[in-house]
Amino acid sequence: MKLADVLILSLALAFSIIGIHQSMTVGIGGSYFIFMFAAGLLFWFQLRRNKRLEAEKEQSARPKQKKKQR
Repeated sequence: MKLADVLILSLALAFSIIGIHQSMTVGIGGSYFIFMFAAGLLFWFQLRRNKRLEAEKEQSARPKQKKKQR
């Protein structure tokens, strides 16, 4: 995992915890935007991870060219 992915996932977890706290104190209506922001961060993390895995898969699927020895 790259540092950016760890930060995005950590922020999503932090916003989820903050959202839970706010929903217990203020109500779900007051914390809705916090939950949506956390969900957006999770979607962004998943998108980045899928793109990275796809790039790694393409890289490993390419045949390696051997150099001719003379």
